[in-house]
Amino acid sequence: MSGANTQTVDLEDLPLQSLQQVKGQLEEELSQLTSSYSQLKQAQSTFRDCKECVETLKPENSGKTILIPLTNSLYVPGTLGNVSNVIIDVGTGYYVEKSTQDAHGFYQGKVDYLQGNLDKLQETVTSKQNNLRVLVDVMNSKIAKLQAEKDASKSS
Repeated sequence: MSGANTQTVDLEDLPLQSLQQVKGQLEEELSQLTSSYSQLKQAQSTFRDCKECVETLKPENSGKTILIPLTNSLYVPGTLGNVSNVIIDVGTGYYVEKSTQDAHGFYQGKVDYLQGNLDKLQETVTSKQNNLRVLVDVMNSKIAKLQAEKDASKSS
């Protein structure tokens, strides 16, 4: 947002109710970002698993019997045929035949790309957590100040 006019607001100037609303928004954003982080981490783990599977394909394994997953809990026996080429899912239901070396590179690229996104997302989460911490500190300060004023008015 290079051309946008941004304003800074001193948190001390906001009423407690507004601070509570901002706190709720920050907590919701943090929840969504954390969920996104988990999903990216899971996707990265899946690509790592795929890369490791491709790495296990060696010419000496040709003709060996393996278990092929049909679902998460159903496997059928099969024979490993061509170990120099694999069919990979490139997204949205499209499959491409690649050499094992190209497939390894493809999956490594996906892992690296997701790691970059995870690093950026982690920075954002950390920043939001710091903002939330500062906001809670200001809220606690305001609450303590209101309580002190209330106690002072009772003792007068």
